[in-house]
Amino acid sequence: MAILETPSGLPPKAVSALRRLRLTSVPEGVSFLVLLVCSVLKRTTDFNAVPVMGAVHGILFILYVIFWADAWNRIKWPFGRAALYFVLSVLPTGGFFADKMLRKEEEAGVIAARARKEQTSTVSSGSSAVNS
Repeated sequence: MAILETPSGLPPKAVSALRRLRLTSVPEGVSFLVLLVCSVLKRTTDFNAVPVMGAVHGILFILYVIFWADAWNRIKWPFGRAALYFVLSVLPTGGFFADKMLRKEEEAGVIAARARKEQTSTVSSGSSAVNS
């Protein structure tokens, strides 16, 4: 599987892990940018929101890392893909790119799960029609 290849046929818990990671990536990215702005303002003005924004960003980053580890464990990403999502978490705008990539993976997993469900229901209804 190439680094940017989208997995298909993900189990529901893996799709949930992707969704949690994706929903955490944008707030984490926004908090990082706001923290950078607060750091500049702290040094150039009397405004000091760094302690508050630092705590908010720290909590969101920890959540991102926990959800990243859970997604890596459930989806079994290759090392390169997992490392890419981690590196994106430490770049100022990386959370937005991670969200875009994770959205594609999540949608592919949901589509594959629906296709499996339809195929299973078609096969089971077809076999019951044959048995009748």
